Amino acid sequence: MSALDLASAVRSGERSAVDVIDEHLARIEARDSEINAFNLVTADAAREAAAAVDAAVAAGKDPGPLAGVPIAIKDNMCTTGVATTCSSKILEGWEPPYDATVVQRVAAAGAVMVGKTNLDEFAMGSSTENSAFGPTKNPLDTSRVPGGSSGGSAAAVAADFASLSLGSDTGGSIRQPAAFCGLVGMKPTYGAVSRYGLIAFGSSLDQIGPFSKTVAESAALLEAIGGHDPLDSTSIDQPAFDLTSVLDRGVEGMRIGILRELSGGEGGVEGVSADVIARTNEAAAALEKAGAIVVEVSVPSATLGLSAYYLVAPAEASSNLSRFDGVRYGLRVDASTTGEMMTATRTAGFGPEVKRRIMLGTYALSAGYYDAFYGKALKVRTMMLQEFASVYAEVDLLLTPTAPTTAFQLGDRTANPMTMYVNDVCTIPSNLIGHPAISVPFGVGDDGLPVGVQLLGPALSEPTIYQAATALEAAASGEGSLS
Repeated sequence: MSALDLASAVRSGERSAVDVIDEHLARIEARDSEINAFNLVTADAAREAAAAVDAAVAAGKDPGPLAGVPIAIKDNMCTTGVATTCSSKILEGWEPPYDATVVQRVAAAGAVMVGKTNLDEFAMGSSTENSAFGPTKNPLDTSRVPGGSSGGSAAAVAADFASLSLGSDTGGSIRQPAAFCGLVGMKPTYGAVSRYGLIAFGSSLDQIGPFSKTVAESAALLEAIGGHDPLDSTSIDQPAFDLTSVLDRGVEGMRIGILRELSGGEGGVEGVSADVIARTNEAAAALEKAGAIVVEVSVPSATLGLSAYYLVAPAEASSNLSRFDGVRYGLRVDASTTGEMMTATRTAGFGPEVKRRIMLGTYALSAGYYDAFYGKALKVRTMMLQEFASVYAEVDLLLTPTAPTTAFQLGDRTANPMTMYVNDVCTIPSNLIGHPAISVPFGVGDDGLPVGVQLLGPALSEPTIYQAATALEAAASGEGSLS
């Protein structure tokens, strides 16, 4: 039963929210020791919240559009009195004194949190193998990664531990795991969803968004969490999107560009596998069959996104993570002086990938290197904004693969950071320019694992993206020949 069907059944009194939650908690109990999707399961609090939903229904009140729906929350979003660790030893056991805005909003919509999900430490990774609490496995094939950094949130939905989940996307951390786990994953426009209470990795890049099994569920969750938040200075001052009303409008007359540089075209990025390119081409054909006008377009600077990102993001991480020093909260390793205590705390508390990115960012920001590295990356970012704006004057949306390959084997890429970073080559441009993008499952690769295709649009084009995503979803489900 979909999240929307569950909510409808709970709101009508046909289903008990407590029973729904108990069913999902039983699945977690039975299988999460194998998957490791959760850092913490909040069983008692979930049952209490579900009982409150049932009480509201019994009293004739509407508990919200997501009434009784089990939801998993990535463990970098603050939850009052509930441990929020970022999957790092440096925050192990820390309990925030406040809720992230999105946590408040899903609760107000009636959804029930069943736990906090595993991630690459401080959201730095593409496989959820960088967690201090062990890797998460892909429920579709436990020898494979679920993607990252929001791998726990993706795995929770793919394994039916939760109907919906929230992740954060700094360079593809929602869309790539969605592709690997056969889910719909959405990164909204920067500022369309509040970041208040999201523990920052790259403040100009991070966005919170939904995981779901269907496009309609994704739209409903984004409606619930979106809209202006005065607590977030980067929040766009406009209401939440109206998405569910546009889902069935189709793509007749819509202009969609296949982005050459990210889709296997000449002069584009390397490493996109032939089966992923084939599924992307099939998606383009499906959109054309549904009435869209499909053309090939070029954004030359898209090939520079990976290089620019791995200067901008580590630079911002270097700044943001300086607050974890053992003085105010989290881990503290005692030493004879303050400086030695900070060094010992950060040495013990941060994992190898986090240390690598902090050092890279600090180097890029240092005197003598700032202009050569960080400053140049910002110029590339501006150039990308300009080139994408030019393309969006010609087309409504862009189509690309979500990830270069299907889910890879656990351990395959941990020894070489560069091979891991390349997983984000198709998703990073949307983060650098702040635009929305969605990953939709579209067939499978040669190994039988899901392939995701990505729709990108200009800022605040979420309604148009969801229209096209619905058409892609219909084509994927209606064409048994997709392979």
